[in-house]
Amino acid sequence: MKTRAAVLTRIGAPAPYATSRPLEITEVELAPPGPGEVLVRVAAAGLCHSDLSIINGDRPRRTPIVLGHEAAGVVEALGEGVIDLEPGDHVILLFVPSCGHCLPCAEGRPVLCEPAAAANAAGTLLGGGKRLSYQGEPVDHFVGVSAFAEHAVLSRRGVQKIDKSLPLEIAALFGCAVMTGVGAIANTSQVHPGQKVAVVGLGGVGLSALMGAVAAGASQVVAVDLSDEKLALARSLGATDVVNAGTEGAVETLRALTGGGVDHALEMVGSAKALEFAYAVTRRGGTTVTVGLPASSQNISLPVWQMVAEERTLKGSYLGSCVPRRDIDRYVALYRAGRLPVDQLLTGRLSLDQINEGFDRLARGEAIRQIITMNS
Repeated sequence: MKTRAAVLTRIGAPAPYATSRPLEITEVELAPPGPGEVLVRVAAAGLCHSDLSIINGDRPRRTPIVLGHEAAGVVEALGEGVIDLEPGDHVILLFVPSCGHCLPCAEGRPVLCEPAAAANAAGTLLGGGKRLSYQGEPVDHFVGVSAFAEHAVLSRRGVQKIDKSLPLEIAALFGCAVMTGVGAIANTSQVHPGQKVAVVGLGGVGLSALMGAVAAGASQVVAVDLSDEKLALARSLGATDVVNAGTEGAVETLRALTGGGVDHALEMVGSAKALEFAYAVTRRGGTTVTVGLPASSQNISLPVWQMVAEERTLKGSYLGSCVPRRDIDRYVALYRAGRLPVDQLLTGRLSLDQINEGFDRLARGEAIRQIITMNS
């Protein structure tokens, strides 16, 4: 079948993208789903910094490729062997389609699935094939999803069925921002009631983490960013304190606010400098978690003695260390109960034709989460 998609044909195009137009809106060929795969009509897809990092060259990928990894849609067709879904089902798309059999999956850590990591790196679906083509040439899938298109073929293990009463533009946010941010609080950091938390970087993932910290019962939640506008939004979402990281003595200010540092500091920017800030505001015995994905050239310098003498912990968190089939339902329940106001992340709705302009706004820090609605 033919479907419209935003095809990235080159990386590192100069901003503004509204002028250079690295994403070409065009028709592509989409093959039918193979065994163990599903065809999904994409209803809503979020613009995330992980997509932007491919466009701007921070994390290069082979082109042509169809980006987009945070999305929700409606099942339209089933490949051979898929018996637990049916056309019309609403699903969230998962960018780690866990195999269920490798060692990390067996250990209950599906986001570290080894076959999925290999397939995502190769630009294929979990089964090893490519279903996209453009001008007669194969097109890479982005982390098994490629949601910047009106339709997508995915592994059955890369979709999760949800209740049809959840709006699809809200459901899309659970596929990356919410799972990554809330999961970093609940699973990686394991924040307990009464603990103190700092969230460094207030994009969609950072604000999700902030909401997760509030929902977890943290006694003090400090929001850190360079944008006073985002800090104000953090206040409205439950931050007890805010610190502009660009002000002189920001580390000392935060440590004073929290009586010597926080129990958990989470870096959500994808910046070595931001991670060093987060480590500096973590108390003795505390945990620093890094969630952002920086350019591969970035490194950090930390005092190793401090890790030992102060029993510090430094951890990475990928997709919030989630078990998606367990955690998505939990986080949706918190949203329905009013404890995770995920809708507050939504700062713009776009058509597919407006995607380049949307990435300009994201690059300038003018948006939290913009959603492409495919029927607009």
